[in-house]
Amino acid sequence: MATSVVMPALEMAQETGKIVSWVKKEGDRVSKGEILLEVETDKAVVEIEATADGILAGVKSREGDVVPVGTTIAWLVAPGETPPADSPATAAPMARATTAAPTPTAPPRETRETTAPAAGGAPQISPKARRLAKEKGVDISKIRGTGPDGTITSEDVMKAADAPPAAAAQPAQPASTLSSVARLMAERTTQSWTQVPHFFLVREVDGGALIALREKLGAKVVTHTDLLVALTARTLVKHPKLNASWDNGNIRLNSAINVSVAMAVQDGVVGAVIPNADKTAVSDIATLRKELTERARGGKLKPADVTGGTFTITNLGMYDIDAFNAIILPPQAAILAVGRIADRVVAINGQPAVRPMMTLTLSGDHRVVDGAQAAVFLNDLAEAIRQPNL
Repeated sequence: MATSVVMPALEMAQETGKIVSWVKKEGDRVSKGEILLEVETDKAVVEIEATADGILAGVKSREGDVVPVGTTIAWLVAPGETPPADSPATAAPMARATTAAPTPTAPPRETRETTAPAAGGAPQISPKARRLAKEKGVDISKIRGTGPDGTITSEDVMKAADAPPAAAAQPAQPASTLSSVARLMAERTTQSWTQVPHFFLVREVDGGALIALREKLGAKVVTHTDLLVALTARTLVKHPKLNASWDNGNIRLNSAINVSVAMAVQDGVVGAVIPNADKTAVSDIATLRKELTERARGGKLKPADVTGGTFTITNLGMYDIDAFNAIILPPQAAILAVGRIADRVVAINGQPAVRPMMTLTLSGDHRVVDGAQAAVFLNDLAEAIRQPNL
C-alpha cells in the first residue's frame, strides 16, 4: 500500500516549509529511516526521514518550492505500484491542527461580469480581479486582459502588481529579500522590544580566574563561552525567577535549566540550546557547543537544537565589543550580554592595578523578575566568575 510523504509540522505555528533539496530521487528505492529530503523552516534546515520502505514516486514539489504543512509532496510505493490519484480520500492528514492544506484541483474559472463595457471603452474585468486590483492598488486601465474577449483576470492583476515600476529619473535600489532566519529574527526582536518591559543591569567583573581556568582545561578545547554557560547555569539553580518564562499573563518556573547560546549565522543569529547545562560537565558543554556551531554554520540545525531554551547568553567579546544591551527572547525572562576581556586600570585595596576586566549586561523582563532579584543573581554570577568552582 502506498505511503504518502507530507510536508511535516516541525514547529509551533508553522504553516509552510521550503524544500531545500531531495536527497532521494524519483524511482530510488528507500528504506524506512533513510533521509528523503531537507526542509527549511523559520529556525533551521531539517532532514526528513522516510516513514516506510518503498520506491519514491509521484514527486509533486521541487527544490525551492514552499509547501503548506500537511500537503502530500510524494509517495512511497511498492514495486510495480503507481501513486494514488489526487483526491480528498488520498489527501494526507494534517500533522497538527492548522490551516487545512489545499486539495489539488483544477483552478476555478473566472466569472466575467455580464455588464456591458461603459462608454469610453472601460475594460471588462472579472469580479475577483476587480476586488484584487482594489486591494493591490492597481490601475486596471493600464492592464491588457488575457481572458476571453480581453477580460482582465486575477492573474493579469497579479502580474501588474508584481511588475517593476516605470523607470524614474533616479530609480530606487531594489530591496533585498530577507532569508527565513533574518525574517524571523526581525519579527521576534521587534515583538520583544515593543511588548516586553526591559530593564538592564551592568556589572564589571575581574576575568583573571576565568582565563586561568580556560588555560588549565585547554584553550583549544574550552572557550570562555563554555565556562560562562556552566557557571551561569549553576548560578541559575539558586535564582529560579531568572530561569522562568512569561506564559500568557502568568510566570512559569521551568524545571530544567537549558542555556541558549546566541550564534551568528549567515543573515542572522540563532540560539542553540545546551540542555540541562547546570548538570553537564564543562567538557561536554564544549563538545555540544562545537557541534551546534558547526551545524548552525552549515544550516543543519534541527528543531530540537533551537527549542526549549530558558535563559540566553550572547557573547560579542570575540568582536572586541566592550559592552552592549541584548533584547530578550520571549518567553524567556532574561538574557546575559558578555563583552570582551580587556586590561583596565582598577582600584585594588586603594591602589591602582591593571586587571583583565569584562562587562556583563543583564536584560530582564520586569513582568517576571524585579531589579533587586536580578541584581542578586548578577552579584552571585560575578562571584562565581571570580572564583570558578566547576
